[in-house]
Amino acid sequence: MKPATQFIHAGAHPDPTTGAIMTPIFQTSTYVQEAPATHKGYEYARSQNPTRTALEEALAIIEQGKYGLAFSSGVAATDAVIKLLNPGDEVICANDMYGGTYRLFTKIFERFGIVFKPVDTTNAENVAAAVTSNTKLVWLETPTNPLMNITDIEAVAAITKKNNLILVVDNTFASPALQNPLTLGADIVMHSATKYLGGHSDVIQGALVMNSAELREKLYFIQKSCGAVPGPMDCFLVLRGIKTLGVRMKAHCENGAIIAHWLHNHPKVAKVYWPGFEDHPGHAAAKKQMRDFGGMISFELKNDSLDEVKRVLSKTHLFSLAESLGGVESLVNHPASMTHASIPREERIKNGLRDSLIRLSVGIEDAEDLIKDLDQAIG
Repeated sequence: MKPATQFIHAGAHPDPTTGAIMTPIFQTSTYVQEAPATHKGYEYARSQNPTRTALEEALAIIEQGKYGLAFSSGVAATDAVIKLLNPGDEVICANDMYGGTYRLFTKIFERFGIVFKPVDTTNAENVAAAVTSNTKLVWLETPTNPLMNITDIEAVAAITKKNNLILVVDNTFASPALQNPLTLGADIVMHSATKYLGGHSDVIQGALVMNSAELREKLYFIQKSCGAVPGPMDCFLVLRGIKTLGVRMKAHCENGAIIAHWLHNHPKVAKVYWPGFEDHPGHAAAKKQMRDFGGMISFELKNDSLDEVKRVLSKTHLFSLAESLGGVESLVNHPASMTHASIPREERIKNGLRDSLIRLSVGIEDAEDLIKDLDQAIG
């Protein structure tokens, strides 16, 4: 079945009671049992909910995996993965990653004795060189947030399989419409479903997808034991969002390409970060493992003073100044003071994230209108 069809039909089964074509919202906290431990597969809503079951089935299908798990946020999903580890275990992670992931790793889990080793994962040899006897997991983002760096998933997967490590890929920026890390050798795929999967900026949710039954059971135990689960209404919203993922991502990609090239030719723009350019360092890897290059773009102005950056950020109209990404509406973001503010400035600068960087989440509005908005803001 082709992806466009999967997005619409994954996890969708007419309700056996009414024939409703949309999965019902099972707004319940518990389920009546016929006798002790005799039930219809549902006992307590923290552990199971039929709306969540439908979503988790859909997540597995669209990521070409066997098992899906839904969480209350992307950070909650990440948290569950790290809880697979023990004190003293090491995690190799990208040196350019989402600020919330960095904060969780360094401010929460480091206190419990887990060691995080940031490296430039765009060169798989850096990952291989960082492996020690204590390494248990490799965490990738590709494309990365916000510098749009690309890691060759297959190349890193060869290293993790050789060393019996768990490979996790944050696939939020690409979405299952553009990239399926499990087919490239990843063990777990993580999503902030808040973003492209939901697609309408109206829900907070996270997701994990895997093929290993053993990993699924361990992560399900963490999910039900720690309780960071989404409510049925949130699951319904993400199920609804997935149905239009294919057509939305096509529009995001088309608009992204138009705006990336427009910015590239703008006299006041110094640099554009977008993997669709042939001179992007990760273009070959992106072309190999992605079906298109996405709607996320970062750029820097030639006049990179903070005053000028703030002026531009404050002048857009269609590009709303806000955190998050992946909705149908276009957003503009200042990573240094917003999504990545939790990363110390010296770390950001060392990894190439300058204070002047501007990040765009290109929506599905008319591209000509979006260009006019950016043009009047940049001036």
